[in-house]
Order: sequence, then structure tokens, then C-alpha cells
Amino acid sequence: MLSSAEIARRYQRVRDEVGPGVTVVAATKYVTLAEMAVLVEAGVEVVGENRAQDLEAKHAAYGSAFRWHFIGRLQSNKVKLVNRSCELVHSLDSLSAAARLEVPALVQVNLAGERSKGGVEPEQLDEFLAYDVRGLTTMPPQSSDPEQSRDWFRRLAALARAHDLQELSMGTTQDYRVAAEEGATLVRVGSVLFR
Repeated sequence: MLSSAEIARRYQRVRDEVGPGVTVVAATKYVTLAEMAVLVEAGVEVVGENRAQDLEAKHAAYGSAFRWHFIGRLQSNKVKLVNRSCELVHSLDSLSAAARLEVPALVQVNLAGERSKGGVEPEQLDEFLAYDVRGLTTMPPQSSDPEQSRDWFRRLAALARAHDLQELSMGTTQDYRVAAEEGATLVRVGSVLFR
């Protein structure tokens, strides 16, 4: 892992690029428990974890050092752990998980209909709105060109507006700048900070 000073520099650069209205979520899937201390020193404020068991261990060690988000696929049997640790879930795509959640969530919408990705079809969104849903998230098809994500981000923003939802979690290391231009309120970045 890079030094805390280098991570702090990169973190600030990303924050400057996306602007003050966008929360930068440091995706910690590949950050070890010991390496989390470097993120504390670097001044990272919000972390997003993909796996519930990693969330549990990292939160136990660094609970008050960060604001915690869950960004991985949420299984119903892991909801209690997320309720205890997180302020926001980015990946809600199950009504059974929605019924158990006690924290706000973003519904993951699979706009491209990719079978390999989680998320609900846009037509299923209404079923989730009875719960504490603050917005939407999506993962566009993989591409080496960030511009290929723009249309997917525009579609998600239009869907959020149609349902009067304020939060948009879209954009990762490869396309976070485009996501911010298209209205993201949260971006999830990892390797741009750590590698």
C-alpha cells in the first residue's frame, strides 16, 4: 500500500475533480485490516466495504474512524451486521433485505440487463419505494473508455428524477469523473487511491 501522504494527495485530487457536492467513498475490498490505519492517517472519511465479514472485522477495529457504507451484494442474512455498522447501503436489490434494513439504502438498478451483475430491472423499482430508499446506483458495462458509461449514468439520473430520489451512487475508478458530470452524489473509488 502507498504511504498515507500519497493516499491523502490522491484522495484530495479526486475530491477536487468531483466537486464539493459529491461524496468520495473509498472502496476497501482489497485493503487489509492492518492497512486501514493508513487510510485513517490519510484523512479518508467514508469507506465502502463489499463483504459483510470484512465489514465486521474492520468496523470492530476502526468503527469511529470512518463513516461506513456497504457497497457489495447484500444478502438478507447479513443485514443485521450492516444495520449495526453502516450509515448507507449502495446495493439494495432484494425485497427481503429491504424489509430487514434499518439504515437508508440505494437501490441497485441493472440498466444494461447484464446477468453477471446484481440489481433490479427499472420496472421493479416501485416495489422498493415503500422502504427507506434515498436513491439509486448502477454499474455500467465494463469499458476502457469512461465515455461509454455516460449514457448509463444519464439513464440512472433520469430514473431517479422520475421517482423523486436525490442520491446517485455511480462511477468507480475508471469513470468517476464522467459520473460526477452526470449528477453523481457518491463515487466509489479504490485503485485510484491505493495503487
